[in-house]
Amino acid sequence: MVWPGILSSAGSTPLDSTGFELSPGESRSLQASPGWSGRFWGRTGCTFDSNGQGSCATADCGSNQMSCNGAGATPPATLAEFTIGSLSVSGSVSGSSTLDFYDVSLVDGYNLPMAVDASGGSGACGTTGCVTDLNRMCPPELRVGNGQACKSACEAFGNEEYCCSGSFGSPDTCRPSVYSEMFKSACPRSYSYAYDDATSTFTCTGADYTITFCPTSTSRKSSTDPSTGTTTNSPPMIPRAPVLEDDPNGSSWLPSFTIGGSTRQIPDNALVLTLISFIVLHFFQL
Repeated sequence: MVWPGILSSAGSTPLDSTGFELSPGESRSLQASPGWSGRFWGRTGCTFDSNGQGSCATADCGSNQMSCNGAGATPPATLAEFTIGSLSVSGSVSGSSTLDFYDVSLVDGYNLPMAVDASGGSGACGTTGCVTDLNRMCPPELRVGNGQACKSACEAFGNEEYCCSGSFGSPDTCRPSVYSEMFKSACPRSYSYAYDDATSTFTCTGADYTITFCPTSTSRKSSTDPSTGTTTNSPPMIPRAPVLEDDPNGSSWLPSFTIGGSTRQIPDNALVLTLISFIVLHFFQL
């Protein structure tokens, strides 16, 4: 069982849900406005009562409810982050970008394998993600509980060098650590530390995006294949990416998301999310 959490950035029109349960074979659709930005993650080990109150073992949002209600994931959590371009029928909205920016981030640690695939769009539209089970290789000093999740070095130790803060708060002074390099080696297309933009942020226009938790071997190959090019001149990852305003004239184009699953033989559940004009969430039990 997986309980997706959703957080819309400030200034974005919220999606229809901020958190729910996905059972094996279940699907759900959501719709995002042009200019929407935010993040998705998977919560695990959740217990909710008949009133929808409870908590999760990993990536809990602290709302004491199944809905996250504007709260983000408690680290460690694997995150899929998006900024959707503003696009109208007649073309781009003045002063905004038609590009979608997306990434999978391990900056807040890791709790589940995740891949993001783009289809039907134009541009680079690369596949990204972290499909390696980092919980199995997590160093003892970063390990959560019995291996349910793996902390970032910033979360574990809290010093400025690992957190890219204070005197290390710029791309020139914050460099990869031995821990972020371990994450990067396992998942070369994911953010491993705060300024890991060049190889970790991807762009596309008008695509469908599928976010897969615990993906299949096919997704694993595409998301770790170093021969596929990455984007250049990438903006910072959400939430530092600029929030785009909705098209004031309205638009028939809406980005969408889909969640589904895989048959990969691993001891975790599988979940897929596709992000385009609307969001369909689907879950398969392994």
